Amino acid sequence: MEVEFPVIETERLILREVTTEDAKDLFIYLSDQEVVKHMGLEPYQTIEGTGAEIKWYQSIYEEGTGIRWGITLKDSGRVIGSCGFLNRHPKHFRTEIGFELSKDYWGKGIAGEALEAVVEYGFQHFQLERIEALIEPENLASQRLVEKQGFIREGLLRHYEYTCGKFDDLYMYSILKEDLHKKDT
Repeated sequence: MEVEFPVIETERLILREVTTEDAKDLFIYLSDQEVVKHMGLEPYQTIEGTGAEIKWYQSIYEEGTGIRWGITLKDSGRVIGSCGFLNRHPKHFRTEIGFELSKDYWGKGIAGEALEAVVEYGFQHFQLERIEALIEPENLASQRLVEKQGFIREGLLRHYEYTCGKFDDLYMYSILKEDLHKKDT
């Protein structure tokens, strides 16, 4: 990964590194059952608890296995969600993408704006060929979001993860670098 954490700017957003100073902002949405129900997490109970999430963001960046940007509105600077890569495999030119957004900002196109910017950044700067999204079948909003961005559903991974005391089926979606160019034409 790069030495200095990259910042991505879009029309309405600044995607930046999340720091411990952002713990209160993360707690606002990571303590919301509606936000975390498809993330394989229990809602955080304390602001201090979100420190584990921030440490995970820092560790995947330091290890080179991923990068997670805090989604902030240009006018406020507050973190209202995150988007980024995890389980990156440079040898195979692929990674997974994940995202979440505070419920207050659902339906405003913010997640799509962030997702599009992160996908483009990944193809341009990380020499990716393939970006995958693993989404629970019940998470229709995320399925619509990735499909709108050009991701294609490849199939169902049965009992692929064990989270929160249950096995989760996940749809495998992907977008290839060449698909991005098709989307633009």
